[in-house]
Order: sequence, then C-alpha cells, then structure tokens
Amino acid sequence: MLLTLAGGALFFPGLFALCTWALRRSQPGWSRTDCVMISTRLVSSVHAVLATGSGIVIIRSCNDVITGRHWLAREYVWFLIPYMIYDSYAMYLCEWCRTRDQNRAPSLTLRNFLSRNRLMITHHAVILFVLVPVAQLKQQHTLLYKVNGILTLATFLSCRILLFPFMYWSYGHQQGLSLLQVPFSIPFYCNVANAFLIAPQIYWFCLLCRKAVRLFDTPQAKKDG
Repeated sequence: MLLTLAGGALFFPGLFALCTWALRRSQPGWSRTDCVMISTRLVSSVHAVLATGSGIVIIRSCNDVITGRHWLAREYVWFLIPYMIYDSYAMYLCEWCRTRDQNRAPSLTLRNFLSRNRLMITHHAVILFVLVPVAQLKQQHTLLYKVNGILTLATFLSCRILLFPFMYWSYGHQQGLSLLQVPFSIPFYCNVANAFLIAPQIYWFCLLCRKAVRLFDTPQAKKDG
C-alpha cells in the first residue's frame, strides 16, 4: 500500500519533469507553455493506458462481475491518489502558463483557477475524498456506501441512458415532431449508431442494479423470501 502510494508520488511528477526536459531539449523553438501543455497530456495518456490495462487485467481475471475481487483493483486506487494530486497541480500550472503568455504577467490567482475549472476540481476532489475512502474501507454496510451506490445509479441512468431519448426529444422539439416520430425522421444509420451506443450502457446499468439489489438485500429479507 505505502509502496504503491510512494511509487505513484514519484512516477507521475517525475514523468512530467522528464517529458518537459526532453521537449525543451529536442524542440528549442517551442515555448515553455507548449512544453508544459504537451507534457501534461503525455502523462495523462500514460495514466489512461495504465488504467485501461489494469481494467482489462481485472476483468479477465474475475469470473464473477459482481463479487469478483482482484488485488490490482485495490492497489491501483493507491496509485490513483498521487495522480489526482499531481493532475490538479498540472492543471494549475497549465492555466498559469497560458495566463502569463496572454497578459505577459503571472496574474492567475488560486481563486480564479478554481472558478474556471470548478467541474474538474470537483471531479478530482470527489475521487480523492469520497470514492477512494469508500473503495479502501470496504464498509459496504455503511450508509455512505449505500448513498454512493444510489447516486451512482441515478447519475448513470441520467447521463448515459436517458441522454439518448433526451437527444431525440430535443431534435423533435426543434423540428416540431413528437418523440415517436423522430426515429423515422432521421437517417437510419443514426438510429443504428445510437442503438450500438446505448446497448452496452443498458447492460452495465443492469449489472449495477443487480449489485444494488444485493447491497440492500438483508439476511432477514432472504429468510422471509
């Protein structure tokens, strides 16, 4: 645990510094802002590859998608903590460099940065202070865990499933059509593409619902059943 945490704390800032140094040496015509921006994206890409690879390993190693456990899922959470902290600093550094180039003076304040990037900062803060503790404490019986599960279901349903009928409704509202008329008024390939996109969302939502049922299924309920 501590070794993974320390490794992430050294890996991500070190990789960022190495990328910035290499870009400034290999591309002397680039500004400092260019090097910082590209280095930030390179580190983010490396993290995305590592996260995707870890997810593939975990999925292929667990036979039960509901109760299956893998050591990499636990360890990667600790590896994620220093990345989120680093990425918050990297975002501030990128914003600072852009502001300096525009105003020729480093006038960016922390308050302005938080105001411009409130959604991303909130995303990082929720992962650090809510999702990480919930994933590490393993207290599935607590109220916090259950509330988090309900919020996950609600946001998944709203943002990944109801988004599709909302898009159809918005188009119909603009064109003066009812919701049922929209699928017959747009190109067929649009309906096919949307079907391919929503199908896995519905499947994953069903898996989340099954897990939620198990979460709230108490021993007493099982006995009564």
